[in-house]
Amino acid sequence: MIRVNENYLKLKASYLFVDIAKRVAAFTAAHPEKKVIRMGIGDVTRPLPPVCIKALHEAADEMAAEATFKGYGPEAGYEFLREAIAENDYRARGCQIGADEIFVSDGAKCDTANIQELFAGDIKIAVPDPVYPVYVDTNVMAGRTGENVGGRYQGFIYLNSTAENNFIPELPKEKVDLIYLCFPNNPTGAAITKAELKKWVDYAKENKSLILYDAAYEAFIRDESLPRSIYEIDGADEVAIEFRSFSKTAGFTGTRCAFTVVPKKVKAYTSSGEAVALNPLWNRRQSTKFNGVSYPIQKAAAAVYTAEGKAQVKALIDFYLENAKIIREKMTSLGFACTGGENSPYIWVRTGCESWSFFDKLLNEAAVVTTPGSGFGSCGEGFIRISAFNSRENVIEAMNRISSVLGN
Repeated sequence: MIRVNENYLKLKASYLFVDIAKRVAAFTAAHPEKKVIRMGIGDVTRPLPPVCIKALHEAADEMAAEATFKGYGPEAGYEFLREAIAENDYRARGCQIGADEIFVSDGAKCDTANIQELFAGDIKIAVPDPVYPVYVDTNVMAGRTGENVGGRYQGFIYLNSTAENNFIPELPKEKVDLIYLCFPNNPTGAAITKAELKKWVDYAKENKSLILYDAAYEAFIRDESLPRSIYEIDGADEVAIEFRSFSKTAGFTGTRCAFTVVPKKVKAYTSSGEAVALNPLWNRRQSTKFNGVSYPIQKAAAAVYTAEGKAQVKALIDFYLENAKIIREKMTSLGFACTGGENSPYIWVRTGCESWSFFDKLLNEAAVVTTPGSGFGSCGEGFIRISAFNSRENVIEAMNRISSVLGN
């Protein structure tokens, strides 16, 4: 008989954003006259930069002519995009990353999920709490954990991120093999300094660990003292894989383009202790299971790195950061402690009560959707995440509604 992968049965009954969608659908059905403002999920709302649209159209026209038509492209990405990424995102910041260490994909979510296929099933994994759920769920699916007990999976090492440590988790007390980090952080919006990040790189080098560094929100960093890549830390190219995305940087959530950096120096080990380079393993995985991102989308992504593209992307990010400032200032004025919203599109708000209760209050009384912090882990209880990805009008209206509900 055909058998199911029983690891899937360990997963919580539903995904966080599915739970949110059900509650919002029920509210909308009961109150069809009310306009719901969605400040929860991190989907962008502004159009693609004009330079990207222009490149997209030009590339589509190329596909209409026999002389310029493109069929299957290289699974790791076209050289023109990989080289633009290497030059602008890394070498320009002093990071010696080559184009052949960059792998273009259709999303950082996919890559952070799929990368775990390269590692043994019995490794010790450390994840922050609160955490982007994909890091946890994909390892549960792969069988690296026990059951979920009290909201946490047995077998994981959880790294508490709390107000007391400014939402920057402390180093593990025990030796771990694989470490997930995300900065600027989703969901807390916290940013890490170079000195703090160096501690993690040093730990990984000392313990032969590997850091999976999710930098999907690096474009929101405006404090130039903060690292935008883990490779700004000496030695990180020996112990870290970095994930980035055009989704939040340039609004590609609907067009899908991202990339993962796997330096040639990064290694993992066999059971006998033999070092194995991960770059060719990831290349083999991608070339076997992934057909690559379409040519027009990669041409649109490459346009981000033109002078015009950089200016348009900065204006796009500045727009969302202004939204974040409005949200943070309003919530602070109402007496709520907030993190994020300065080098991040997310504002992490201490509610003073249970997360889902606060979520329901804002939904039912203000028709505003947020994200309950408990959905990101035990340490998220008592918080909500508010996203700055919306129109200016909606942000202002949402804050006015929240103020009217919570002002007293």
